[in-house]
Amino acid sequence: MRRDPDPLARLVQPVSRVLRQGSALTVLSGLVWPAQAALVATAFGRLVAGQPVGIGGLAAAYVVLGLVRAWLGMAADRKAQAAAETLTAGLRAEIVAGEAARSGAGAAGGAGAVAALAAEKLEALVPWLTRYAPARLRVAVLPPVILALSLWFSWAAGLVLLISGPLIPVFMALVGLAARETSERQMARIGSLNDLLVDRLSALADIRLLGAGDAVARDFATQAGGLRRDTMAVLRLAFLSSTVLELFAAVGVAMMAVWVGFSLLGVVSFGTWGAPLAPEAGIFLLLLAPDFYQPMRDLAAAWHDKAAAEAVAAELAARAATQTPSLPGRGERVAPLAGPASITLAGCRAAHGLRLPDMAIAPGEAVALVGPSGAGKTTVLRLMAGLSLPCDGEVRVAGQTLTSDNADAWRARIGWMPQSVHFLNASLRANLTLGRAGDVAAALAGSAAAGVVTRLPGGLTARLGETGGGLSGGEARRMTLARALHGAPDVILADEPTADLDAGTAGAVAEGLLAANRRGATLVVATHDRNLAARMDRIIRLEGTA
Repeated sequence: MRRDPDPLARLVQPVSRVLRQGSALTVLSGLVWPAQAALVATAFGRLVAGQPVGIGGLAAAYVVLGLVRAWLGMAADRKAQAAAETLTAGLRAEIVAGEAARSGAGAAGGAGAVAALAAEKLEALVPWLTRYAPARLRVAVLPPVILALSLWFSWAAGLVLLISGPLIPVFMALVGLAARETSERQMARIGSLNDLLVDRLSALADIRLLGAGDAVARDFATQAGGLRRDTMAVLRLAFLSSTVLELFAAVGVAMMAVWVGFSLLGVVSFGTWGAPLAPEAGIFLLLLAPDFYQPMRDLAAAWHDKAAAEAVAAELAARAATQTPSLPGRGERVAPLAGPASITLAGCRAAHGLRLPDMAIAPGEAVALVGPSGAGKTTVLRLMAGLSLPCDGEVRVAGQTLTSDNADAWRARIGWMPQSVHFLNASLRANLTLGRAGDVAAALAGSAAAGVVTRLPGGLTARLGETGGGLSGGEARRMTLARALHGAPDVILADEPTADLDAGTAGAVAEGLLAANRRGATLVVATHDRNLAARMDRIIRLEGTA
C-alpha cells in the first residue's frame, strides 16, 4: 500500500479555513511589535539627544498598540482552539461510528488500540493546531519583515540575522527526521499496550485460575518500560532541539548587541548605509533582534508536536485505507422481512475479488458449506446474513433482492452464530436476548447450556466481559448458540460452530442446530467438520476462485 505523502494536510482540511484565520491573526499580532519598538526607540533616542520626549503621547500610543496586540493574540488563540475542538470531536465521532458500523474485523487493532486512538492519540493533534500551525505562518512572515527593517537601517545588522537565522531551520530539519520515527514508535506502543491491558483484564479470571499472574505482570511491566523509553526518547529530542535553538538565538542577539554598542560608541564605523548609526536606530535594532528569532523558537518548541500529529494522521490514514465496509442498513430494530426463508446467490463477487458459486437454498433446508480455508465460506455467510453486500451479482432473500434498505428487516429473522466468541459488557441475559422477545430457557435448553448458567455466580445476571472470561471455549460456544436460537428465528447461519470443541460439546452444539432445523428453520453452516456436514441435507463445495 502506498503511503499518503501528506496525511496531516488532508486530515485538517475540514478546519483549514478557521486555522488560516487564526494563524493570520497571530501574524498580525506579531507585526504590532515593530511599531511598539519604534515608539520605545524614539523615546530613548530623544532622551539621549536631550530633546523633548513627549512621554505622555508615546506611552498612550504604546498602550493602545499593546491592547490591540493582546486582542489579536486572544482572538488567534480562540480560533486555533475552536479548530482543534471541532477536528478532534469530529474525528472521535467518526471512529466511534465506524466501530459501531464495521461489518467485520478490520485491521484497525483491538478495542484497546481503538480506545487509545479516540481518547488519547487524537489529543496529540491539539498542540499542532494551536501551536505549530500558527508558529509556521509566523516564521514565514515575521522574520523576513524584521530582516527587511534591519537592512533598512544597517546592512551589518541584516547580515548578522541573515547568517544566524538559517542555521535554526537546518538543525530543526535534522532533528525532525529522528523525531517523526520516534513519535510513530511511541504512538504504536501506546495502542499495543492498551490492547494488551484490555486482553489481560478480560481474561483475568482465567489468569488467576492458571496462576499466571506474576508472568502477566512481568510482561506488562516490560511493555510499559518500552513505552517509557519511547516517551523519554521523544522528550530528549524536544529538549535537544530547544537547547540548540536557544544557543543560536542567544549568539545572534549577542552579536547584534555588540555591533550596535560599538557603533554607538564610535569604535566601529562600518555597517550602515553611509551615515553613522543613530541612537534611535540602534535601540530599534536591539528591540527587534529577539523577535526575529522568537517565531523560530516557537516553531522549534512545537516541533515534536508536529511529529506526534503526523504519526496520528498516518495511523488514521492507514485505518481508513484498511477499514472494512460499513454494515448495510441502519442497525435499527424493525419488523421482520415478509416472505419465505429462502436464500439465493447469483453471480456474486466479494469486496476482495473472490468469485462465489451460485446457490439456492430452499426454506427449511439444512446446507453445509465446505471447502479449504480462504475459499469464502465466511464470506458467503456474511452475504446471506446481510452483514455485507456483494460488489457484483445479487443476493435474494425471502424472494427479494437484499439491499441496505431491507437488510435490517432480513436480519430480524436470522439467528447468527459467529466463529469468534464475543459478548457485550452487559448481563448474560442481555447478551442472550439482545433486546428481543423470546424464551431464554428454551434457547438454553436447545444449546445444552442451562447447566452452565446454573453454576455462574448470579446466573443470568452474571457479566462475562467481552471475551467471555470465566467460561471455557465450549461453554462460550454454547452461549453463542443459545443467542442464535433465542426467539426461534426461521433462518440460522453458523460459522464453524463445532471448531476446536471436544466431541461431547461438538455433538451438543450440532444437535441444537439440527433441532432448530427440524422445527422448520433454514440452516446453513460453514464447517470443516465432516460429521456435521454429513448430517445436513446437502453439501455445497467452495473452491475459492478469484
